[in-house]
Parts: sequence; C-alpha cells; structure tokens
Amino acid sequence: MLAMGSPTCIRTNTSCNALLRELQQLWNDIGESEVDRDRMLLELERECLEVYRRKVDEVANAKARLHQSVAAKEAELATLMAALGEMNIHSPIQTEKKAASLKEQLAFMTPMVEDLKLKKEERLKQFVDIKAQIDKTSAEISGYSYLINSLSPINLEEQDLSMRKLTEYQTQLRTLQKEKSERLHKVLEYVNEVHLLCGVLGLDFGKTVGDVHPSLHGASMEQSTNISDCTLEGLDQTILRLKTERKVRFQKLKDICASLSELWNLMDSTKEEKSNFSSITSILGSSELEILELGALSIENIEQASAEVERLTKLKASRMKELVLKKRSELEDICYKTHIEPDPSTAPEKSNALIESGLVDACELLANIEAQINKAKDEAMSRKEIMERIERWLSACDEENWLEEYNQDENRYTAGRGAHINLKRAERARITVNKIPAIVDNLINKTQAWEDEKHKLFLYDGVRLVSILEDYKLARQQKEEEKKRFRDQKKLQDLLLTEKEALYGSKPSPRRSTSFRKANGCRANGNGSMPPTPRRNSVGSPKAELLTPRSYSGHKNGYFKEMRRLSTAPLNFVAMAKEDTISYSSICDSEPGSPPQV
Repeated sequence: MLAMGSPTCIRTNTSCNALLRELQQLWNDIGESEVDRDRMLLELERECLEVYRRKVDEVANAKARLHQSVAAKEAELATLMAALGEMNIHSPIQTEKKAASLKEQLAFMTPMVEDLKLKKEERLKQFVDIKAQIDKTSAEISGYSYLINSLSPINLEEQDLSMRKLTEYQTQLRTLQKEKSERLHKVLEYVNEVHLLCGVLGLDFGKTVGDVHPSLHGASMEQSTNISDCTLEGLDQTILRLKTERKVRFQKLKDICASLSELWNLMDSTKEEKSNFSSITSILGSSELEILELGALSIENIEQASAEVERLTKLKASRMKELVLKKRSELEDICYKTHIEPDPSTAPEKSNALIESGLVDACELLANIEAQINKAKDEAMSRKEIMERIERWLSACDEENWLEEYNQDENRYTAGRGAHINLKRAERARITVNKIPAIVDNLINKTQAWEDEKHKLFLYDGVRLVSILEDYKLARQQKEEEKKRFRDQKKLQDLLLTEKEALYGSKPSPRRSTSFRKANGCRANGNGSMPPTPRRNSVGSPKAELLTPRSYSGHKNGYFKEMRRLSTAPLNFVAMAKEDTISYSSICDSEPGSPPQV
C-alpha cells in the first residue's frame, strides 16, 4: 500500500473524490434513494478491496519467490565456502543481509557464487593432479606400478576441497617423494656394492642383479628401477651372501698365501717364482675390506695358488732334513735372544739320527720343532717385562763399573778435552748406581710373581734368576762391608801420617815424590787429556767380584758360550791426593820416632 502522504496517494484521493462527487450528482439527477446509494457505495468499496487484496497477494508471492532465490543462493554459497574451507562468521554476506533488500542481497551474492564455482573447479584440478601423483608414487614404492592406470578417479561429491586438505595431500606427496628418493638412492648404493663385490669375486654382475629384479640392470636406471621392499630385501640378501662368500674366499686364500709364503721361505724360492704370485700374496698385508682389485678373490686365483702349494709341498718332502735343521736353528736363535735353553730332544745330532734311521717321520719332527718355536715365542712374550728390567739392571752395573774406574783416575779433574763430559756422565752414573738396590728388589718381586703365576721357575741360561739376584745382593753386601773396612783403614792411615808429619815434618823429599809419581804411572807434565787409567790397589783393598747373569753365563759356559762378564774393578772408593805417596805398609813397618824409610 502507498503511504498516505506520498504524491501518488494525494492524486489518487483527489481522483476518487472527484468521481464520488460526480456519482453523487448522477444519483441526484436520477433520484436514487439513500438505501440504493449506500448499497452501491458498499459494493464499490468491496470491489476496491478485492483489487488491493489481489495485488497484495501477487506482491507477497513475488517476495516469497525472491526470498527463496536468496535462500538458495545463500545455501549454494555456504556449500561452496564449506567445500573450499572459507567459512567466516564475520563475512560481508551477513552484514549485507542485515542492511539490504532481497533483490540487493541476490545481486550481491550471485557474482560471489560464480567466483567460488570457478575457484572450486581450479581447486578440484589441483586435487586431481596431486592425488594422481600420490597414487603413482605409492604404486612405485609398493611395486605395483602397472596398476596406476586402473586407479579409481577422485570422488567429486564427497571430496574435501579445503586448503587444509590440500596441504595434507601435499605433505603426504612430499613424504612419499622423499621416501621414493631415499629408496632409489639405497637401491643404487646396493647395486654399486653388488657390482664391487662381483668384481672382486669374479662373478657376473648382470646375472647377479638380474636374479633380484630385471630392472636393476637396464640402461635407464633411474626411470625403470624397481624400488619396492621386495627388491631392497633381495639386494640386501644378495650383498650378505656375497660378503659371506668374500669372507670365506679371503680366509681360504689368506691361509693358502700364508702356507705359500712359509714354503717359499723354507725352500728358498727365487724372486722369479714369487713374482708370478705377487698379486695374490699382496693380500696378506691387507684386510678384507681393503681388497678392491678385480678378480682378486676369484676361483681361478684360489685354484692357482692351491696348485702351487701342492707342488711346493711335494718338493718339501725331499728336502725335509734341511728344513728340520733350519727350523732348529730358528729355535736356537729365539732361545739365545731370550736366554732360554732349547729342548734337547730336537738337537741337530738327534734330529739327523732320527731322520736317517727312519724311526720318526720328518714332517712330525718338523711340526714338533715348530710347536717348540711357538712355545718359545709365547714364553718370550711373557718374559719380556722381566728381561727389560734385567737389561736395565745390567746397564746400571756397567755404569757402576765405569764410575769406579773413573774414580780411580787421578787426572779426572784436570782441565782437558772431554773432561766436562765425563763429569756429567759420572753425576748421572752416581744417580743410577744409587737405584741398583731398588732395581734388584723390584726384579726379585717381579720374578717371584711370574713364577707364582706360571707355576715354574724363571731360568736365565739354565740358572734360576732369583738365585742370581740373591747371590748378587749377598756379594754386594760383602762388597759394602769390605768398602767400610777399607775406609776405616784409610782413616787409620791418615791418622798415622798426621802423627809422623807432626814429628818429622810434612815436606817429602824430591826423590820420594818423583819415584812415587812414576810408580803411579802419571806423566810429569800432568796432561789432563790422557785417558783414565786404574790406580794401583791400596793395601787392604778387596778385589771383589759381583756375579750377574752375564757372569753366570761366563762361569757356566753353557749352550750359547756367552763370554761377556760383568765384574767390578778393584775397589778404590776414595781418590787419593797426588802428595799421598806413602803406603800403609811403609808406615806400619817404621818404628815410632824413626824417620820414614825411603
């Protein structure tokens, strides 16, 4: 209905009033009664109401249809936004719905729906593409790539087309692509390792990998390589089998080469004979993983080396007597270096007699000697620490002997070439000599601990080392007592000499000094560069000897005829002054109060 104050309503009212007046005039002219007039006016009013009602119903129906269209657009828009994941409660649609009419709302939503339809089609293409890549990659990983074309298309009705879902698919695709790349890289590593192992073992690479999967030995490796779990497991099993075979062949060839090298040494083979197998014997100094040469562990090389070992073994039988003596010499050399007495049952004379008589097989005798060599080597290893301590002890004894000879030299303090070097060495020697008792005690403890552990005596050239050390300690103690008695005698000598000088004067005659200097072997000019010479033994000085393993070896005159001996020089522990030329005997022979005898 029109508003009462609008221009259109005013014009309508004016027209209605004019028509009503005109109708009244006509009724007046006709002479209609008041009842007829009221009835006709009532009918006229009823007809107007019906016209208005029809118009209102028509407009209401139009509004309902328009509202239905708006609702349909809203539903379609909501469906598209939900599918695309763009729901927003503060969207411009809600604001426009509150402030605009239905036609404005419909005009506002129609372009938005069209835009979302286009966006949905583009999004759907993305989903189809990424889903196809996922299915293809999954089929390649699973090993069923031939089923890629038969995969069902994506469901257009139920598919979630939101960015969140698209991101999930993209993440899934990246994960599958990464797994595919890792699998391809792993397959290529396996194939390369199989190629290396086949080269070392001399096997056919194409046949080996072809048994796992035919695509592993093709031209376009990256495009056609099968990367399924079955292929990876097959390659892993193949590599394990090849490594086991390599280990077996390596150990076999190593044993053959060790036997070959031993036979060459025994048979004194020439370099020309050895050069033919240089490529094979080179593996003795290498580990299993260091062997990369093609065909190094092939069956042909193993058979060739085995044939050479058989040939040398047959040749060895004819030269067994010489080989036995050579092995015995090796045993004796080891025993000599470690001061162990060799087993007399395999002595050269007995070995020759047994071989010539035929009572013992030469191979058994050689094996017995080799066992003795191994036993001697093992014992040498167990004796190593004690032998090193023995060497330090003997070295200290050598320094003690040198120091005693140096102390007996009257010209040791004379300025001359090399004198300062001897002084420094003497200082070091004194420090070393002071350590000898501790060295001997530690050596005894170590030896006894070794004997307790091994449950046998520690023999040094056939003599128990502990006995040698105990004798050495006893001799050293006796030497110290002799040295103490010598010092007491020296003090008495100095006391008597002082008393004589107090009675008769201290100036010696020129003839006595000259004669005594000549007797001491010193040159008149006192040249300090002359080598140290032992001084004449004083009266009462002991001539003791300390027995060491070297001394025992010399006294025993055992198997190795060791002749070196370690003995101390004649004792003279205090350097005498050059003016001290009166002997203890001359002083004692003189009577009290008489002048010294010249």
